[in-house]
Amino acid sequence: MKCPICGSDDLETLKSKNFSSKKDEINDFLLKCRECSNVFKESVKIAKPIDFRLIISEIDSSKKTFIPISPDDELNTGDVLLSNLGQVEINSLELKNTKRVEQAIANDVVTIWATSLEIPARIGISVNLHGEVQSYKVDLERDFRINVDDIIKIEDYVGRVQGIKTDDRKMNKGGAKASIIKRVYIDPVRFKNHDYDLTKKIASKKITDKFKKI
Repeated sequence: MKCPICGSDDLETLKSKNFSSKKDEINDFLLKCRECSNVFKESVKIAKPIDFRLIISEIDSSKKTFIPISPDDELNTGDVLLSNLGQVEINSLELKNTKRVEQAIANDVVTIWATSLEIPARIGISVNLHGEVQSYKVDLERDFRINVDDIIKIEDYVGRVQGIKTDDRKMNKGGAKASIIKRVYIDPVRFKNHDYDLTKKIASKKITDKFKKI
Protein backbone atom coordinates (compact mmCIF):
# COMPACT_ATOMS: atom_id res chain seq x y z
CA MET A 1 0.00 0.00 0.00
CA LYS A 2 1.18 3.51 -0.86
CA CYS A 3 0.00 7.04 -0.16
CA PRO A 4 -2.09 8.28 -3.15
CA ILE A 5 -0.69 11.80 -2.69
CA CYS A 6 3.09 11.36 -2.37
CA GLY A 7 3.55 7.63 -3.13
CA SER A 8 5.30 6.83 0.17
CA ASP A 9 4.82 3.38 1.73
CA ASP A 10 5.74 4.68 5.22
CA LEU A 11 2.22 4.44 6.63
CA GLU A 12 0.63 4.40 10.08
CA THR A 13 -2.52 2.32 10.66
CA LEU A 14 -5.09 4.42 12.50
CA LYS A 15 -7.94 1.90 12.35
CA SER A 16 -8.63 -1.49 10.79
CA LYS A 17 -11.72 -3.63 10.30
CA ASN A 18 -12.05 -7.16 8.99
CA PHE A 19 -15.08 -8.89 7.49
CA SER A 20 -15.82 -11.80 5.16
CA SER A 21 -17.75 -12.43 2.00
CA LYS A 22 -18.43 -15.88 0.56
CA LYS A 23 -15.15 -15.98 -1.33
CA ASP A 24 -12.94 -13.34 0.25
CA GLU A 25 -11.54 -11.94 3.46
CA ILE A 26 -11.71 -8.13 3.31
CA ASN A 27 -9.55 -5.83 5.43
CA ASP A 28 -10.45 -2.12 5.58
CA PHE A 29 -7.75 0.24 6.81
CA LEU A 30 -7.68 3.91 7.80
CA LEU A 31 -4.08 4.99 7.15
CA LYS A 32 -1.93 8.06 7.70
CA CYS A 33 1.12 8.83 5.61
CA ARG A 34 4.14 9.65 7.76
CA GLU A 35 5.70 11.66 4.91
CA CYS A 36 2.88 14.09 4.00
CA SER A 37 0.31 13.43 6.80
CA ASN A 38 -2.38 12.49 4.28
CA VAL A 39 -5.15 10.33 5.81
CA PHE A 40 -6.89 7.85 3.49
CA LYS A 41 -8.79 4.57 3.38
CA GLU A 42 -7.57 1.38 1.74
CA SER A 43 -9.24 -2.04 1.32
CA VAL A 44 -7.34 -5.29 0.86
CA LYS A 45 -9.18 -8.32 -0.48
CA ILE A 46 -7.71 -11.78 0.13
CA ALA A 47 -9.24 -14.89 -1.40
CA LYS A 48 -10.32 -17.46 1.20
CA PRO A 49 -8.32 -20.69 1.20
CA ILE A 50 -9.89 -23.69 -0.51
CA ASP A 51 -8.88 -27.36 -0.30
CA PHE A 52 -6.53 -28.71 -2.98
CA ARG A 53 -5.79 -32.40 -3.48
CA LEU A 54 -2.31 -33.32 -2.24
CA ILE A 55 -0.58 -36.62 -3.02
CA ILE A 56 2.46 -37.26 -0.83
CA SER A 57 5.19 -39.73 -1.82
CA GLU A 58 6.72 -41.71 1.06
CA ILE A 59 9.43 -43.92 -0.55
CA ASP A 60 7.43 -47.04 -1.60
CA SER A 61 3.94 -45.69 -0.95
CA SER A 62 1.88 -42.53 -1.24
CA LYS A 63 -0.84 -40.83 0.77
CA LYS A 64 -3.69 -38.63 -0.41
CA THR A 65 -5.00 -35.70 1.58
CA PHE A 66 -6.17 -32.11 1.06
CA ILE A 67 -4.49 -28.83 1.93
CA PRO A 68 -6.09 -25.37 2.23
CA ILE A 69 -4.42 -22.78 -0.03
CA SER A 70 -5.52 -19.38 -1.27
CA PRO A 71 -6.51 -19.81 -4.95
CA ASP A 72 -4.50 -16.68 -5.81
CA ASP A 73 -1.24 -18.06 -4.41
CA GLU A 74 1.61 -18.92 -6.77
CA LEU A 75 2.97 -22.46 -6.32
CA ASN A 76 6.41 -23.68 -7.43
CA THR A 77 8.28 -26.96 -7.38
CA GLY A 78 10.58 -26.95 -4.37
CA ASP A 79 8.10 -24.98 -2.23
CA VAL A 80 7.61 -26.46 1.24
CA LEU A 81 4.02 -26.74 2.49
CA LEU A 82 2.70 -27.69 5.92
CA SER A 83 -0.03 -30.31 5.53
CA ASN A 84 -1.98 -32.30 8.11
CA LEU A 85 0.60 -35.06 7.49
CA GLY A 86 3.58 -32.82 8.14
CA GLN A 87 5.93 -30.84 5.93
CA VAL A 88 6.07 -31.72 2.23
CA GLU A 89 8.05 -30.43 -0.75
CA ILE A 90 6.27 -29.86 -4.07
CA ASN A 91 7.53 -32.11 -6.89
CA SER A 92 5.08 -31.08 -9.61
CA LEU A 93 1.71 -29.42 -10.18
CA GLU A 94 -1.03 -31.10 -12.19
CA LEU A 95 -3.29 -28.70 -14.08
CA LYS A 96 -6.92 -29.17 -15.08
CA ASN A 97 -5.81 -30.40 -18.53
CA THR A 98 -3.67 -33.09 -16.75
CA LYS A 99 -0.42 -31.37 -17.79
CA ARG A 100 2.35 -31.36 -15.17
CA VAL A 101 4.15 -28.04 -14.64
CA GLU A 102 6.71 -26.57 -12.23
CA GLN A 103 4.89 -23.28 -11.57
CA ALA A 104 1.21 -22.28 -11.50
CA ILE A 105 -1.42 -20.20 -9.79
CA ALA A 106 -3.19 -22.45 -7.29
CA ASN A 107 -6.61 -21.88 -8.88
CA ASP A 108 -5.35 -23.62 -12.06
CA VAL A 109 -4.10 -26.68 -10.16
CA VAL A 110 -6.01 -29.95 -9.71
CA THR A 111 -3.40 -31.97 -7.80
CA ILE A 112 -0.22 -31.08 -5.93
CA TRP A 113 2.37 -33.88 -6.08
CA ALA A 114 4.87 -33.76 -3.23
CA THR A 115 7.45 -35.66 -1.18
CA SER A 116 7.23 -36.01 2.58
CA LEU A 117 9.96 -34.24 4.54
CA GLU A 118 9.00 -36.15 7.69
CA ILE A 119 10.65 -39.43 6.67
CA PRO A 120 14.26 -40.43 5.88
CA ALA A 121 15.61 -40.13 2.32
CA ARG A 122 16.14 -43.48 0.56
CA ILE A 123 19.17 -43.54 -1.74
CA GLY A 124 20.96 -46.20 -3.77
CA ILE A 125 24.51 -47.38 -3.11
CA SER A 126 26.35 -49.27 -5.91
CA VAL A 127 29.58 -51.09 -5.00
CA ASN A 128 31.70 -51.92 -8.06
CA LEU A 129 32.91 -55.54 -7.84
CA HIS A 130 34.48 -55.51 -11.34
CA GLY A 131 31.97 -57.58 -13.28
CA GLU A 132 29.22 -57.50 -10.73
CA VAL A 133 27.70 -54.78 -8.61
CA GLN A 134 26.36 -55.04 -5.08
CA SER A 135 23.43 -52.64 -4.82
CA TYR A 136 21.86 -51.33 -1.65
CA LYS A 137 19.00 -49.09 -0.69
CA VAL A 138 19.74 -47.15 2.49
CA ASP A 139 17.60 -44.80 4.57
CA LEU A 140 19.40 -41.66 5.75
CA GLU A 141 18.51 -38.44 7.51
CA ARG A 142 17.57 -35.95 4.81
CA ASP A 143 20.40 -33.53 5.67
CA PHE A 144 23.09 -36.28 5.85
CA ARG A 145 25.85 -35.20 3.45
CA ILE A 146 27.87 -37.52 1.21
CA ASN A 147 30.94 -36.27 -0.66
CA VAL A 148 32.99 -37.63 -3.54
CA ASP A 149 36.12 -39.34 -2.07
CA ASP A 150 34.36 -40.20 1.21
CA ILE A 151 35.33 -43.66 2.48
CA ILE A 152 32.18 -45.63 3.28
CA LYS A 153 31.73 -48.97 5.01
CA ILE A 154 28.64 -50.98 4.19
CA GLU A 155 28.45 -54.60 5.41
CA ASP A 156 31.83 -56.19 4.53
CA TYR A 157 32.75 -53.59 1.91
CA VAL A 158 34.86 -50.49 2.41
CA GLY A 159 34.97 -48.20 -0.62
CA ARG A 160 35.67 -44.73 -1.93
CA VAL A 161 32.84 -42.64 -3.38
CA GLN A 162 33.64 -42.15 -7.08
CA GLY A 163 30.48 -40.34 -8.13
CA ILE A 164 27.06 -39.17 -7.01
CA LYS A 165 23.85 -38.96 -9.02
CA THR A 166 21.34 -36.38 -7.76
CA ASP A 167 17.86 -35.44 -8.91
CA ASP A 168 19.22 -33.33 -11.76
CA ARG A 169 22.92 -34.05 -12.38
CA LYS A 170 25.90 -36.36 -12.05
CA MET A 171 28.78 -35.31 -9.82
CA ASN A 172 32.45 -36.32 -9.91
CA LYS A 173 33.43 -33.81 -7.23
CA GLY A 174 31.81 -32.04 -4.31
CA GLY A 175 28.90 -33.51 -2.40
CA ALA A 176 25.18 -33.37 -1.72
CA LYS A 177 22.59 -33.98 0.96
CA ALA A 178 20.72 -37.28 1.01
CA SER A 179 17.46 -35.46 0.28
CA ILE A 180 18.50 -34.91 -3.36
CA ILE A 181 20.75 -37.96 -3.94
CA LYS A 182 19.51 -40.79 -6.14
CA ARG A 183 22.58 -43.04 -6.16
CA VAL A 184 26.17 -43.18 -4.88
CA TYR A 185 28.87 -45.11 -6.77
CA ILE A 186 31.67 -46.78 -4.78
CA ASP A 187 34.91 -48.56 -5.67
CA PRO A 188 36.32 -50.85 -2.95
CA VAL A 189 39.63 -49.96 -1.30
CA ARG A 190 42.09 -52.25 0.48
CA PHE A 191 42.31 -50.43 3.80
CA LYS A 192 39.65 -50.71 6.51
CA ASN A 193 39.51 -47.17 7.87
CA HIS A 194 36.34 -45.37 6.90
CA ASP A 195 34.53 -42.05 7.41
CA TYR A 196 31.19 -43.63 8.34
CA ASP A 197 29.35 -46.97 8.36
CA LEU A 198 25.99 -47.28 6.58
CA THR A 199 25.39 -50.95 7.40
CA LYS A 200 22.62 -50.25 9.91
CA LYS A 201 20.88 -48.00 7.38
CA ILE A 202 20.30 -50.78 4.81
CA ALA A 203 16.67 -51.18 3.69
CA SER A 204 17.29 -53.72 0.89
CA LYS A 205 20.08 -55.17 -1.25
CA LYS A 206 20.71 -57.14 -4.45
CA ILE A 207 23.56 -58.09 -6.74
CA THR A 208 23.61 -57.57 -10.53
CA ASP A 209 26.10 -58.07 -13.37
CA LYS A 210 26.49 -54.48 -14.58
CA PHE A 211 28.10 -51.43 -13.04
CA LYS A 212 27.00 -48.09 -14.48
CA LYS A 213 29.87 -45.64 -14.52
CA ILE A 214 28.87 -42.12 -13.61
